[in-house]
Amino acid sequence: MSTPTQQPVIDVSGLVKRFNGKTVVDKFDIQVPKGAIYGFLGPNGSGKTTTIRMLCGLLTPDAGAGSCLGYDILRQSDRIKEHVGYMTQRFSLYEDLTIRENLDFMGRMYKIPARRAKVSEALETLGLADRSGQLAGELSGGWKQRLALAACLLHDPDLLLLDEPTAGVDPKARRDFWDEIRRLSDEGVTVLVSTHYMDEAIQCDNIAYIAYGEKLIDGPAKDIPQIVGLATWRVEGTDLAALSAQLEGKPGVEQVARFGSALHVSGTDSEQLEAAAKPFMDDTRYKWTRQPAGLEEVFIHLMSGSTDNFAKDKAA
Repeated sequence: MSTPTQQPVIDVSGLVKRFNGKTVVDKFDIQVPKGAIYGFLGPNGSGKTTTIRMLCGLLTPDAGAGSCLGYDILRQSDRIKEHVGYMTQRFSLYEDLTIRENLDFMGRMYKIPARRAKVSEALETLGLADRSGQLAGELSGGWKQRLALAACLLHDPDLLLLDEPTAGVDPKARRDFWDEIRRLSDEGVTVLVSTHYMDEAIQCDNIAYIAYGEKLIDGPAKDIPQIVGLATWRVEGTDLAALSAQLEGKPGVEQVARFGSALHVSGTDSEQLEAAAKPFMDDTRYKWTRQPAGLEEVFIHLMSGSTDNFAKDKAA
């Protein structure tokens, strides 16, 4: 006997948002399952934050429709906001208050029952208890991040919105942060993350690539390279700059990108790509290795075919 499919937490179609006559998000569709960590990947200014804020009822779309947490995004946005935790890119709590005072203030804003006990619980959960008397303005980026996360989790939201959550923090703090996000996901909290960092993208269950207001592709993170159909060769050796210049523009070679001490040579026609690379494979200065395309190669590939909103408007 089959079990019924669970309704998506977010189900929207045709979302459009314009600012000053400019289309920032254009005909956006998506479904987000409960408990998913959904990454929105794209360059700065691509509409990631605007899109996510519309999905959560924090911004009203100019066109389109859909639901979030069972509420209509156009008519019931206030109900949605009650169940959303929003962590902004820039630290937005009070730097002249202590960690505990900031959380207590947020608890008052949310009218949380047993507020003091809830604040103490949040301090313990996020590892902030020993620093609870420290002024927020004296915290490092990683500790500010923990405080911001604690603040937006106080009211036990069903949906968490993270806007570039780990910008400017060290690798250890980033890892600790993502361990906490995974724990929340396992408990059924749905998480939307806007980012342009590949090491954050691989932490997500699903990814939507957004460029200049348009969704290019979305799906399970592990399946994205296969969906795009990008083949890649890794090339190691000396004088890679000269090799890159020779490969550029060859039939089948759609992108040549430097990754550390190697080149990644990619294209969507595997046979044509290999034919273009073959004349260079006998050169003993280089070692060629076929490898699966990664999210970063896909990102570069998709973005290279996209046009900036401003350029579109000028062309029109």
